Amino acid sequence: MEQYDAIVIGAGQAGVPLSKKLAQAGKKTLIIEKRYVGGTCVNDGCTPTKTWVASAKAAYDASKSSELGVNIKGYKVDMRQVKKRKDEIVLKSRNGGQKAIEDTKNLTLIFGEAAFTGKKTLLIELNEGGTLEVTADLIFINTGAKTLIPEIEGLKDIKYLTSTTILDLDYVPEHLLVVGANYIGMEFGQMFGRFGSKITMLEKAPRILAHEDEDISEAMHQILTDENIEIFTNATTLSFIETKKGNIKAKVSVAGKEQTIKCSHVLIGVGRIPQTEALALEKTGVKVDEKGFIKVNDKLETNVKGIYALGDVKGGPAFTHISYNDYTIVYRNLIVGENLNTKKRPVPYCMFTDPQLGRIGISEDEAKKQKLKVKVVKLPMAHVARALEVGDTRGFMKAVVDPVTKKILGAAILGTEGGEIMTVLQMAMEGGITYDRIRYCVFAHPTYSESLNNLFLSLDN
Repeated sequence: MEQYDAIVIGAGQAGVPLSKKLAQAGKKTLIIEKRYVGGTCVNDGCTPTKTWVASAKAAYDASKSSELGVNIKGYKVDMRQVKKRKDEIVLKSRNGGQKAIEDTKNLTLIFGEAAFTGKKTLLIELNEGGTLEVTADLIFINTGAKTLIPEIEGLKDIKYLTSTTILDLDYVPEHLLVVGANYIGMEFGQMFGRFGSKITMLEKAPRILAHEDEDISEAMHQILTDENIEIFTNATTLSFIETKKGNIKAKVSVAGKEQTIKCSHVLIGVGRIPQTEALALEKTGVKVDEKGFIKVNDKLETNVKGIYALGDVKGGPAFTHISYNDYTIVYRNLIVGENLNTKKRPVPYCMFTDPQLGRIGISEDEAKKQKLKVKVVKLPMAHVARALEVGDTRGFMKAVVDPVTKKILGAAILGTEGGEIMTVLQMAMEGGITYDRIRYCVFAHPTYSESLNNLFLSLDN
């Protein structure tokens, strides 16, 4: 059995930088990865999907260019080129991450799947064949999550797509049925609609984006339907069957009424589950919740001293930036000697539909549930000078504020560059800058963020 000072399981957005920092701090470190360096973000998530979002945006802009006085005739989507560009960008990022690991002193990279055999011991099934036993006093689990495959009659008998396998397509599906109108489903649905697919989306909840305020949900619903995307809410998928011609029939219940939807492809996007099954955590005593997510304290340590969990595998907000922040907390606590925790960290996020939805802090609905005395301000993008000039006035800016302290408690920006505008407000929240100061702040004209002046204008009354 080979002894290490630290073992990192999973080369994701927390695992890679953490392993490098541990090695640079003088610890003999091993990082184990069963597939590709970079985790979901680089290989199946942020990097590939956002390259495709950019291609879809180019197609959309071409279709709308006549509104700006520019006539583009006969444009077409070359899906093979779209995929080729995506693959090149992913490979460059993946290879860069792997080389950085391999160039780090005291750090060993092994490709294989790890499972606990004891409290601090692991058996690795090597990808190249054979096994290896290893042990360390410090173990960090960064194995991430994977697509939840629901129990639907006939699903296993059809060639369904997931958010991972859909990235292998080098053609445009004729009719894509998206099961789950959540953030992932909406990004892919809008994207492939712009590539040329007919899109139908099924959402089990009464409305899409059920975790967002109702006005955001309604606006996003309208944005998608304006792009000829068909959305069914209160929809349950009952069964699938493949026809003799290779198409798929989906039997669904919409508001209690059964109907059949014919499509060429099905994308499953109803959620994700942690990749903990293969770890044999019962051998080490690490506790998980009812869904299999690893339980951690606010310093990201499990109930077993010296074993930590970072990123999606521990549950909570499943965002790359949260995973990366997990790494910084663990590293600074263990190596630098700081005393950091996850209790009050901000959780910003951005849904990369077009327009984007950028969110930070509490929503209007959350404020109501907490019975907070707040004021809510809202500015349609149609009243934003930059949006008018660019020719895209979809969406709105919205903020929740404390009228007494004048602090910004939360914001939602549904609009072009919504994530960037949200980040300006996040910086204000981080720095304790109150809305009245933003109201009279001098911003460059004409920028989107300049209209934050006008967003808070009504609070003068």
